[in-house]
Amino acid sequence: MADKPMRRIQQAALGVTRWVGSPSSILVHTVFFAACFVASYIHLITFDRMLLVLTTAVSLEAIYLAILIQISINSANEAIEEIEKDVDEIQEDVDEI
Repeated sequence: MADKPMRRIQQAALGVTRWVGSPSSILVHTVFFAACFVASYIHLITFDRMLLVLTTAVSLEAIYLAILIQISINSANEAIEEIEKDVDEIQEDVDEI
C-alpha cells in the first residue's frame, strides 16, 4: 500500500521536472521576474525588499529543482537497470539457441 503514494509522488516530481524544462516554464519565469522588477519600479515594493523576496524564492526553487532532478535521474537509472536485465535474459536465450 505504501508503494502507491510514493509512486504518485515520483510521477508528480517527474511531471514538474518535465515542465521546468519546457518553453512555457521559461515564459512563466521571465514574466515573474519582470513583474518583480516592475513592481519595484512603480514603487509597489522597495527594491531591497523585492530583491530579498526574489532571491529567497529563486534559492528555494533551486533546492527543490536539484531534488526533483535527482529523482528523475534515479528513475532513469531504475529503467536502465530493468532494460539491462531484459537484455541479459534475451542474450541468454540467444546463447541457448
